[in-house]
Amino acid sequence: MGRTSEGDAVSTAIPVVYVRGFAGRTSGIDAAVDDPFYGFNRGSVHVRVGGSGQPLFHQFESPLLRLMLDHDYELEVHGGQRAWLAEQPDGRVEARSIWIHRFYDVSATTWGEDPERFELESAAEDLLELITLLRAKTGAPRVHLVAHSMGGLICRCLLQKIIPEHHARGDGPPATELVDRLFTYATPHGGIAFDVGFGLLERLRDTFGIAGADIFGPDRMHAYLTPGEAGRRPAGWRAQDLPAEAFPPHRVFCLVGTNPDDYDVAWGLSAKAVGARSDGLVQTDRATVTGAHSASVHRSHSGRYGIVNSEEGYQNLRRFLFGDLAVAARLTGLDLPTGGDLVWQADVELAIRGLPVLLHQRVAAHHCPVPLTQPDGSIPDDVPLLATFLLTDPADRPADAATARYSLHLRVFALRERRGVFDFRDHLEQNADVEDLLVIDLGAHAGALAAWAVWNSELAAPLRDYAPSGAPLAHEPADDGGWAVTIPLPATARAIIGAEAAIRLAITDRSRHSAEDLAQPGRR
Repeated sequence: MGRTSEGDAVSTAIPVVYVRGFAGRTSGIDAAVDDPFYGFNRGSVHVRVGGSGQPLFHQFESPLLRLMLDHDYELEVHGGQRAWLAEQPDGRVEARSIWIHRFYDVSATTWGEDPERFELESAAEDLLELITLLRAKTGAPRVHLVAHSMGGLICRCLLQKIIPEHHARGDGPPATELVDRLFTYATPHGGIAFDVGFGLLERLRDTFGIAGADIFGPDRMHAYLTPGEAGRRPAGWRAQDLPAEAFPPHRVFCLVGTNPDDYDVAWGLSAKAVGARSDGLVQTDRATVTGAHSASVHRSHSGRYGIVNSEEGYQNLRRFLFGDLAVAARLTGLDLPTGGDLVWQADVELAIRGLPVLLHQRVAAHHCPVPLTQPDGSIPDDVPLLATFLLTDPADRPADAATARYSLHLRVFALRERRGVFDFRDHLEQNADVEDLLVIDLGAHAGALAAWAVWNSELAAPLRDYAPSGAPLAHEPADDGGWAVTIPLPATARAIIGAEAAIRLAITDRSRHSAEDLAQPGRR
């Protein structure tokens, strides 16, 4: 079995457990339990790409099916997953398998028995029982948790409250020995808040627990994210903080949706109440855990353009769970003009050769650019742009390609802000002070992992005809055992945003075999 700390071998043969999101009232719970896989089996055929935003056809099979097709995961049902699992001899069930945490079943009215009232802590306690059973029956040391929306809060309750309480009583190991990685789709890690109502809607929800939605308010979150008797929520407590002693944030990935317009629940009223900086239900700045990995995709909370049933979501999921390389990109050497009313921002997009969608997209058009000017007006000279995970499998690139290729689209621009309002009198929409595309190839050179990079503005041929040649980029060792490369921006860009402006890539080989794989040509 692999290890999980950054820079150690990537995990293999780990069961995947899916935890669904909030179903609401009893009617919603009854509908949820009718689905044998709680929504993890749903795909889609609509994708919005290009500048027009028009929907195009793209057939995505579902995360459940794709894990089976791409990574040889098995699905055991036999009339009832949990009952079948319990009957199997210890150590005889395939570890590379998918399991659904059906926590809502006991709260449904469709079984002809008195339903139990849904309690988030009970769902987390039952999840611990499922994990314990899976470890015994598969022999796997840990499980991967994959969760949508409220499901991510159930997982955090497990990691921050339920497991620590058991461990303190001497009843089981710590969370790091039970859970390998946690991936969340559109989870309101910071709760759910509204752009309208001046706080009245939140107070009504939290006071009366309407449809059980008080679980998204700060007091209730403090109770189920704190071990023992939580007591009164202290001033300054932040729901998005995950204590490292409970579970390391670097073993968490948060996928953030940025498309509220296609979330049509309650005839679109939810999206209007939450605001433009959201997926229609969860605001973007509340969808991450402090210190965790994250990516943003133009998907809604659920529905036809939902984040779970999307190619973008799946590609981020598989790369976090199984990716060989961890890559972090930073914009360094900034020396931007700081006129009294200038506010600097950056758009960042990450594309991977062979994918019809973007793996990461933070852009002003979706109300989520990377802020360069800080709230106090300062501009740091080193700004994180993205952190992602990449696969080196040669099957995931063209048959004649000797390298894996990625591109980072960067736009840096300034707006004038006067008294909290943007002044567009001298603004040209969709025009940036700096804009270019960094093309990155990863491959093997002299038996070691190597990188080549070129700015699209400096290419003398179409990108499709470009093949890297010559010596790779010079690199230096990084503290985590990986290595880093620095790529200066083109001269025209450095003249505007800083003479030392550059992209710095920190690359960690999680699998310890990436160079060998990258040396092979593709197979498709």
